[in-house]
Amino acid sequence: MFDRTPGGFQLSNARIVTHDGIVEGGIAIEDGRIAEIGPSVAGEDVGGDVLIPGIVDIHTDHVEKHVIPRKSVQWNFDQALAAHDAVVIAGGTTTVFDSLCVGATMKNPERREILAPLIDALETRVRDGAFRADHLLHLRCEVSDPTTPALVDAVMGRGIVRLISVMDHTPGDRQSLDVSSWRRRMVETGEVADANADAALEALFERSRATSPVVRAYVAEAANAQGLTLMSHDDRSLDHVAMAKAEGTTVSEFPVTLEAARAAKEAGLTVVVGAPNYLRGGSQSGNVAVRELLAAGVVDALASDYVPSSPLYAAFALARDSELGIDLPAAVHMVATAPAVLAGLDDRGALEAGRRADIVRVQDDGARARVVSVWREGQRVY
Repeated sequence: MFDRTPGGFQLSNARIVTHDGIVEGGIAIEDGRIAEIGPSVAGEDVGGDVLIPGIVDIHTDHVEKHVIPRKSVQWNFDQALAAHDAVVIAGGTTTVFDSLCVGATMKNPERREILAPLIDALETRVRDGAFRADHLLHLRCEVSDPTTPALVDAVMGRGIVRLISVMDHTPGDRQSLDVSSWRRRMVETGEVADANADAALEALFERSRATSPVVRAYVAEAANAQGLTLMSHDDRSLDHVAMAKAEGTTVSEFPVTLEAARAAKEAGLTVVVGAPNYLRGGSQSGNVAVRELLAAGVVDALASDYVPSSPLYAAFALARDSELGIDLPAAVHMVATAPAVLAGLDDRGALEAGRRADIVRVQDDGARARVVSVWREGQRVY
């Protein structure tokens, strides 16, 4: 178990990334909180390394990849969660929203069975102080699955649940517009036999037409009743954004077109995009490139999506991307401050007096960033 006693220490000769810019000096921590930042603070010399706030990642699919590392292989929950936590903290993330699927399309139907026991295991490890990072839950609700409402009812009331998103992975509308490409991937990955693919697709379309509107409305109403932040996943059109706004959504997560991202921004929604998309130079699904959204000024926050370390690397890459004109404080805001704000976590996400001492020490030589140390509430965890 990790020591959760709020710690105290001082670091000096650092480049400290704050809201207002980069402060050259030191930082003092008392009782797990930031007490002072300034040029006169003396302490352990960090050799000019960069200090940023611990990253707040509102969406990572990675926990399920540890639990189901291969098709039809389910790993021990405790071991999978421990491995996931280690990967998360190594990437500079001190607050992570484990994004678990509620329901399924044709892929990974076992997610229905593992949801409740996996949350049990997660809550137990949180209660026991077994994690380095602070783990909360983001429920990704598949609206095309008729079992989703019952699953939502079974888990939504747990205190660890903070974020809810509604998503529809039925091809032809949102994330996967090209139905033939989606069909080919399903056959190649062994999710369905080629001879049965067309019939399976038609059954999925029919189920989605009958189920999605009802389930989406149910999830939105349940999230609003619980006072949870509601997010819309993979908005493609003006109609998608208008529907999300009417449902009480406050976040457009991973919009797949510039049109939708602009509309979401104009509607007052927080726009969250995937850091891997920016680092790769484009979308793996052929949708809008995050760089294009950044250039248009419609991005508020970045999340790791499927690569846990990507927010940290994206922040430093953005600061080196002269064409976009986003400096390091603004980039760090996108991966720490803005995600904390949208999740209602006003005690973290920035290096300033009074905030939690969630701190990441990074060596940056101008070409490559490397995490050296991580503190959570003043305790070193990496």
